[in-house]
Amino acid sequence: MSRLLKLLVGAALVAAAVYFLRQRAAGDEAAVAAPAPSPPARDPTPEPVDDVTLANKVQTEIFRDADAPKGDVSVDVQAGVAHLRGTVEDDAWIDRLADDAKKVDGIKGVENLLQTPDAPAPAADEPREPEPEPLTEERRY
Repeated sequence: MSRLLKLLVGAALVAAAVYFLRQRAAGDEAAVAAPAPSPPARDPTPEPVDDVTLANKVQTEIFRDADAPKGDVSVDVQAGVAHLRGTVEDDAWIDRLADDAKKVDGIKGVENLLQTPDAPAPAADEPREPEPEPLTEERRY
């Protein structure tokens, strides 16, 4: 009897294994047949970019060429406006760097303060005296 019991238990285990393997295969087939979910729709409006990121993008764009004057030009972005400062070889570089900076997405404007070595230094703004505060009438009791 013990042989018969062992045979029945073994057959039951084989049947259970076959059943579970078929269920798993059917689940895999269903997963393969099901279409993949589509990615979420992207918002067409770009996220606002901070000034530091914009400055890095401007530097990448204007210094792309190997002969660009990388060490002679500084780039600063404030409120989306790129400020280019420094000395370059000629007027062609001044125009080229400003035009390249304008191409960067997110740049609202370019203040080109570049100059050539032979250009006179820009005159410093004359210091302004602070405007006097308006006089107010004091009440005396």
